[in-house]
Amino acid sequence: MKVIIAEKPSVAREIARVFGANQKREGYIEGKGYAFTWAFGHLLQLAPPQEYGYYGWSVQNLPMLPAKFKLAIRKVKTKEGMVDDPSVKKQLDIIKGLFDEATEIIVATDAGREGELIFRYIYYYLKCKKPFKRLWISSQTDAAIKDGFKNLKPGSDYDTLFNSAHCRSQSDWLVGMNATQALSLASGTRSVLSLGRVQTPTLAMICSRYLENKNFVPELYFQVAIQLDKAGQLFRAVSVNNFKTKEEAQAILDKVEDVAAGYEKGGHILNVEAKPRKEPPPLLHDLSSLQQEANKRKGFTADQTLSLLQNLYESKLVTYPRTGSRYIGDDVFATIPGLIDKFTTHPDFGKQAGVLSGAKLNKRSVNAKKVTDHHAILPTGEPSGQLAKDHQAIYDMVVGRMLEAFHQECVKQITKITVQSGAKFSASGTVISSAGWRAVFNEPDEDKKDEENTSLPKVVKGEDLPVTNKAILDKQTKPKPLYNEASLLKALETAGKEIDDDELRYAMKDSGLGTPATRAAIIETLIKRDYILREKKNLVPTANGLMVFEVVKNQQIAQAELTGNWEKRLEEIRSGASVANFQQEIKDYTCAITQEMLKAGATIRKKQQEAVA
Repeated sequence: MKVIIAEKPSVAREIARVFGANQKREGYIEGKGYAFTWAFGHLLQLAPPQEYGYYGWSVQNLPMLPAKFKLAIRKVKTKEGMVDDPSVKKQLDIIKGLFDEATEIIVATDAGREGELIFRYIYYYLKCKKPFKRLWISSQTDAAIKDGFKNLKPGSDYDTLFNSAHCRSQSDWLVGMNATQALSLASGTRSVLSLGRVQTPTLAMICSRYLENKNFVPELYFQVAIQLDKAGQLFRAVSVNNFKTKEEAQAILDKVEDVAAGYEKGGHILNVEAKPRKEPPPLLHDLSSLQQEANKRKGFTADQTLSLLQNLYESKLVTYPRTGSRYIGDDVFATIPGLIDKFTTHPDFGKQAGVLSGAKLNKRSVNAKKVTDHHAILPTGEPSGQLAKDHQAIYDMVVGRMLEAFHQECVKQITKITVQSGAKFSASGTVISSAGWRAVFNEPDEDKKDEENTSLPKVVKGEDLPVTNKAILDKQTKPKPLYNEASLLKALETAGKEIDDDELRYAMKDSGLGTPATRAAIIETLIKRDYILREKKNLVPTANGLMVFEVVKNQQIAQAELTGNWEKRLEEIRSGASVANFQQEIKDYTCAITQEMLKAGATIRKKQQEAVA
């Protein structure tokens, strides 16, 4: 009998259906010579400190550095305390019985780092020695499942993927357990001051931005604006220079040669620059970019978007959701024309799908070298039927982005007019001459939101125009906005570095904080710890979060760039880099931050004692 193990029951049922197996047993489905069983996500986790002889919370135990990590059954909270989850124990017994009888094991957990970890932990915990093969698919359609089973991979092909996942799990345990206990014990507080390898630098980013915003002192400045008339079409120009005082602005205003002062033609056109600019289409979505768009458009949290997308994946409507790639290879590109044709009747995108049907497609998102485990998120082309409102919103973002990505460039005409009237003034405007990819969602151009004019009249250099109005504008400098989920996810991709260009950001993806698949959980963990909260659309720190930040802000554990470098090392392990070297480095790092947290905690205790005295 061949045993297929999936990550969750619903996926196992779908694979069993494709095989025509329908005999339901306790904990698995049987038929056609196969047994289809499942996990419930992470059944096993790295064992807690007491499993290695570190009993209770004690400074003498620190740093806790297990010689070899053990696996333990997932725990649940009961009246008697934390105990092994009985449903997990039962399912593990079922899986063991099936593995013992198996002639072949086929791994069908999610085709990614976490899916590999879930299976391997089960496999090693049960002390199974049988060889296994790997199902590696990018969508859950019947065709993809059948094709995947025709092309099963040796399990050993994914050893480095497991090594990377296991090293991540170990480093999170070492840093989180030791730093949390060190700070909590040394500070003498009764509450647990939870710290983590990724969670703490993320908290530091949120707190730092919040304090920067809160302590920002706006500076007043002034501009002078004039209104000009070209054959009845009015447009506005603003002084090229800003002024620190109203008196300086008033002096310029007085020099403006306007109609009210008897000047018929008080604005002299010094220069007219009109040049086309081609704006390439956006790259296809990975999980992170889709979470950002969903937050901006619909206010969905990162966790909501991931959940909705996972449901669409399991409903066979989109490809693998937890991808970190925004590209596809030439093999997938060959299927895109047929996929686009399936959306020519879509109520919102049908017209643009029709425009692309048979047209030459843009290949900006086509680069096989930039495809990692899975390509960018695409619709599968399966009929979607009637979806719930939120599911439809996410599905449409995937479909719309596909059409945008393969569409033509947006061509804009950018005009800048420089005017002399007692001082230099400037007017700018953007006119889209060929919408290209922007026609898909037909939304306002972001580049135009700060412009004074929706459109500019045709004027020529040397022309004189009447100035029909003039005014002083009161302005003030603004702080960087608080993080919302979209802007935080964007910042996590580059460990806080501000980079707007999609391709440059993509080049930094291996040095970000966390991964596309884990960032939603990081945000939810910080909320659960009472370190941050959602305030309307923004993420702001609580008093608890700010207190922890003040203690750790100058310590290694809070440095985003340092943590980003660890993420890069984990990716290198996936490519075959030394596991032993990484493990030693993370142990050295753990020893260093444990000492830092003990000192920082002692400082908290001293301040508390001084306050009481």
